[in-house]
Amino acid sequence: MKLKRNLIAIAPAIALLLGPASCQPGATATDNAETADLLHRPRTVVTTDGEIDDVDSFIRMLLYANEFQIEGLVYSSSQWHYKGDGAGTLFTSEMEMTRNIYGERTDLRWPGTQWMQGLIASYAAVYPNLQKHAEGYPHPDSLLAKIRVGNIDFEGEMERDTEGSEFIKALLLDDNPAPLYLQVWGGTNTIARALKSIDATYRGTDQWESLYRKVCEKAVIYAILDQDATYRKYIAPQWPDLKIYYNANQFWCFAYMWKHAVPQTWQHYLQGNFMRNEIVENHGPLLKDYYAYGDGQKQAGDPEHLHGIALDSFNRSRMGQAWGPFEPYDFISEGDSPAYLHLIDVGLGNLEHPEYGGWGGRLVHSDSLPNRWEDGPQASDFNPFRDSLDATFPQTRWIPAIQEDFAGRADWCVLGFEQANHPPRVWLEGAGSRSVAPGEVVTLTGQAEDPDGDALKYHWWVYREAGTYPVSPPLSGADSREVSLTIPLNLEPGQTLHLILEVHDQADHPMTRYRRVILTGQ
Repeated sequence: MKLKRNLIAIAPAIALLLGPASCQPGATATDNAETADLLHRPRTVVTTDGEIDDVDSFIRMLLYANEFQIEGLVYSSSQWHYKGDGAGTLFTSEMEMTRNIYGERTDLRWPGTQWMQGLIASYAAVYPNLQKHAEGYPHPDSLLAKIRVGNIDFEGEMERDTEGSEFIKALLLDDNPAPLYLQVWGGTNTIARALKSIDATYRGTDQWESLYRKVCEKAVIYAILDQDATYRKYIAPQWPDLKIYYNANQFWCFAYMWKHAVPQTWQHYLQGNFMRNEIVENHGPLLKDYYAYGDGQKQAGDPEHLHGIALDSFNRSRMGQAWGPFEPYDFISEGDSPAYLHLIDVGLGNLEHPEYGGWGGRLVHSDSLPNRWEDGPQASDFNPFRDSLDATFPQTRWIPAIQEDFAGRADWCVLGFEQANHPPRVWLEGAGSRSVAPGEVVTLTGQAEDPDGDALKYHWWVYREAGTYPVSPPLSGADSREVSLTIPLNLEPGQTLHLILEVHDQADHPMTRYRRVILTGQ
């Protein structure tokens, strides 16, 4: 039987009646967890320079817009895209690569400030159908109302307040104490301007200390590379207690050079047959806007968007030779998608613990900067396809599940509830964090149910790199609901083992959800 949810209307009343750890009388723990998910979706702001991979990231994000609260959509600039001031002022990039490629410019590959509105219009066409499949999709008008233009004249421009920076400033200073995840798809300059405006207004006043703490406790920056110098030059030195999640390596499996990062075995999830048939075509106007190789589309304002042209020409180009070759409708790039994939609750518990690993990658705590989590060699996972540690694999390992989920949601744009697939609900019997003794035999039991009545497949595995014990102990019953293992005799007090329960349904596009168990030596 289909399990349909009608929680949004009663959620405010439930919130008043239930404490955060309470369970509504007559309801199961999973019912209350589901309600809590709807009540406590993470707040987020997207800042974007509008590159074609931002467009594709934005389209996928709209299909997941029920999973988080989109508080702001802000146009910003970067080292690759800026509008210019309209006065012919020449600008030279502070970033070495851009400076060497472009030299002095009055503007650079600027896609304009209307493309998000255009995509939201396409979202509006499929919005009624998306609502059939899940609660919480924002009304298109509410998304349009959250669009602002930030600091776009030049790379790194943060000298003046803009409607975008003022909008972010207001969110940082509002009375909602929930974390505000600031996604950086281009440069950090509009965010930097918002912070500088707070600084200029309040530093030296009796409010400064409390406001500084408030902003640092609330804001979490998720940055894909440094695409201007404003984080390094302003945010890090002036706001050292502000948290940043920094992804400079793992995003490549979703970026232009994905063929170099994704194992050959999984590349079909990004190749033309899958992308064209399962996502782009016959899935409504929003996905028809998605850029793919050789699709004939051309982004306005960017003369270097050549990906849609005849692929024999593209593959002979400098970019094609470095990244490809590619076939029609191959995936181009969604280099910014990890920033919001991190926010989707699929059961991995990674939102406030990026070191746990999840759909947005795995970032480890910096050795020298207490409020920075980053990737790189220190955050590598073992790649079984290469038989070695791989700095990209913490993100790459999730590609099959992420892409099948994307295809499933693409179906939500055009199919009714009965015809489409929906993810299973997964839970554990017992606590997700447990103290264990060396030599102890531990038995773990998972449960799941599928809203479509599909058969389910269970699989337990040890996420070795997420824990601190360096070896994966053998599991008994790894492909069943119940798994057991013997705790290694040399597990030291405080060392951890992370076990992941992975459940997917048996459908055309299987959807996967998880639960994590953390075993800590006592």
